[in-house]
Amino acid sequence: MTTPPPNRKTIYLVGTTGHPNYGDEHIAACWLRHLAEREPEAEVWLDCPNPGPSEVLLGDLHPRVRFTDTLWRICWHAGSQEPWQVASFARDAIRNPGRAPRWVAGIVVAARADVVHVVGGGYINGIWPHHVGLLAAAVAIREHSGARLAMTGQGLTPLPSEAQPLLRTLSTRFDVVDVRDTPSQDMLANVPGVTATGDDLFFGIAPHLYRQGDSLDSPEVMICVQSDLLSMSVASLAGFVLETLRRWKVPSERIGFVEGMPLVDREVFALLEHELPGARFYPFSDVMDAGLPANSGQRWLSTRFHTHLVAAAAGAAGTALAIDADYYTNKHGSLLESGSGWSLNTDLSVSVATEPAGGFDPATLDSLRSAKAELAARIY
Repeated sequence: MTTPPPNRKTIYLVGTTGHPNYGDEHIAACWLRHLAEREPEAEVWLDCPNPGPSEVLLGDLHPRVRFTDTLWRICWHAGSQEPWQVASFARDAIRNPGRAPRWVAGIVVAARADVVHVVGGGYINGIWPHHVGLLAAAVAIREHSGARLAMTGQGLTPLPSEAQPLLRTLSTRFDVVDVRDTPSQDMLANVPGVTATGDDLFFGIAPHLYRQGDSLDSPEVMICVQSDLLSMSVASLAGFVLETLRRWKVPSERIGFVEGMPLVDREVFALLEHELPGARFYPFSDVMDAGLPANSGQRWLSTRFHTHLVAAAAGAAGTALAIDADYYTNKHGSLLESGSGWSLNTDLSVSVATEPAGGFDPATLDSLRSAKAELAARIY
């Protein structure tokens, strides 16, 4: 293990990259690009669940970025998923690395951080309650090194009521607290200085996110639907998508399916591809390499939050399909509140409009991006 020169800043990012997932990768990417411009000489670490795949996907975005999974492993091996117990173990492990002897070297790196930044996403909430330990570990790092703490673009709901006081208490120890939706802001209403600038990916909206040069040949209708975290069966979702496409009377060769998470977002397409000859499938790897095939002339159906965001930012119209009553409904609702212009379908028994509206107004998008830039300036 090498120690950086004493005058070199150590910036410690925490994110959920490498699974991989379209939104999580691009959120981390936008912060790494910012740091490459703002802090090119800093030692940057990204603590994430899958550091190997993350390095392959993101390793060229900052000249000194390295990848680890120390804080995630502490949360996984706390002996419980109950937030209070995980938080206690995480703080103990940072203060006394002997509590987690397999990861002492990683804890030493984390504990020398000058900045700890928990980047955006919806991974600290009641769906994964043990992830609250990430915030607790950050607080313990601050107690050790005096690090500046930031969390940005966080989606913190749903969260069990018994864990909410813990989350609020940990949040008060952060210098910058920013969330992406109204319910998260309401939960932290008594935490001083909380902002709600929306999802962190607004900071990264730029031409490189989009497929270039073939917009005239891009499908008229785009679909991004998942098979995980559903409150209905995959078959029910597939049937709804097929019947919607039949009502829209779009030739199947003018339909495209996008994979935001490998395999998980291919299951519905696999059920429908024989009914839709000529429909195109854009795998995750292709979307990451060549960009999202989104433009202002399209109609979209999406269960995925970040394809909703990025497609609407391109001016595409669409309908978001809520696959549960809380988590995804809230996520998509935050984009509607921000001005995506899409409709939200929360009931698969209700038909989707033949001509959905939407697309972010350019001035609105500029305002959202500017708010993120101001937030970045507060941190770095």
